[in-house]
Amino acid sequence: MRLKDKVALITGGASGIGLATVRKFIAEGAKVAVADVDLARAQDVAGEFADGSAIAVGVDVSVFEQVEQAVRSTVEAFGRLDVIFNNAGIAGGKPLLEHDPAVDYVPMIRVDQDGVYYGILAAGRQFRDQGTGGVIISTSSIYGEQAAELAFTYSAAKAAVISFTRSAAYELAEFGIRAVAITPGRVGTAIINQFSEDLKTTFASEQLRNTMTAPEEIADVVAFLASDEANAINGTVVHVDDGYSVFKQRLDLPVF
Repeated sequence: MRLKDKVALITGGASGIGLATVRKFIAEGAKVAVADVDLARAQDVAGEFADGSAIAVGVDVSVFEQVEQAVRSTVEAFGRLDVIFNNAGIAGGKPLLEHDPAVDYVPMIRVDQDGVYYGILAAGRQFRDQGTGGVIISTSSIYGEQAAELAFTYSAAKAAVISFTRSAAYELAEFGIRAVAITPGRVGTAIINQFSEDLKTTFASEQLRNTMTAPEEIADVVAFLASDEANAINGTVVHVDDGYSVFKQRLDLPVF
């Protein structure tokens, strides 16, 4: 078990990629704090593990004091912190010129951008104070590296996550802390599964396997990045997009 005896804090851990990662980490031997704004759902997830390998923590990642408390609660329960997965996020979209900043800008920046900054800061301080190093993994997106329809604010927030990751890796290396970002493509979570079948088919066609990525496939990569096997991966953006970023659309090729 590659994560045996490691302690992780996973934000957005009650659903989607976060939930799949909680289950993967525990299967790999870790102890996990399931942190989510929906405490009841986080408690249900933690309750899946009767051996005490998971606790539930209520946290609104847009509030720094709550993120700090989530780190403290993890350490109080398990004695230390080894990994933080800054995964909590929200999505949404509207044409730029139709934006209401209070609705279409501020909330997404607070959660998707500020929430990652707060996680890096709070966990980084804990890792430094422990003197044991640690791993910071943050969820960016393919949209963090390119323009996309209806994604002005989301893309900006996810681009910030990439910048945060590179700077954190540079600044925190002296404390034995690694920082890595992942860029998922089209993942079959509730956010995407709410759409029509036609739209989901279009989404799937944007990836090389012509299918949406399963949350469990993302969790597999996150578990590797959190492990000592990934010690050489630092300050890096790891694409987990099934080739979304390598092509625009499939073409019917002419006969030569």
